[in-house]
Amino acid sequence: MLNLVRTDSKNADFLKMVKELDQTLKVTDGADHAFYNQFNALDRIKNVIVAYDSGIPVACGSFREYGPKSVEIKRMYTKPLYRKRGYASAILEALENWASEIGYTKCVLETGIFQPPAIALYKKREYDVIPNYGQYSGVGGSMCFLKYLAAV
Repeated sequence: MLNLVRTDSKNADFLKMVKELDQTLKVTDGADHAFYNQFNALDRIKNVIVAYDSGIPVACGSFREYGPKSVEIKRMYTKPLYRKRGYASAILEALENWASEIGYTKCVLETGIFQPPAIALYKKREYDVIPNYGQYSGVGGSMCFLKYLAAV
């Protein structure tokens, strides 16, 4: 049974999964990893969701404020043995709902062009591809998305 828990970036299970995510991204990002990693600090992340399957931490995601009415989705990860079960979609929906509850109206996010499962997830969840924003402007390996949130 899947249980989604709202927490913060100090959560031990979240921190362990972020380490796993970073190890994975070192491989997929290759030489560009240091560039991308500089934008993944946890100090600005206050809203985290950790997914538990029968008490085992299996996936996570978070958001941080990006602008007055927008958040940036960050640190989405599902452990390999638990992929293709809809957990990432459930986390993303929960993050969107949480952001909407506290007054945000849109989500932005960045993923790498070599992350086809992530790209498919965001398109499935009705995110629109947008020009690369902020620090990702002009970065060929990045793909950025936007979704307007429904009011709660």
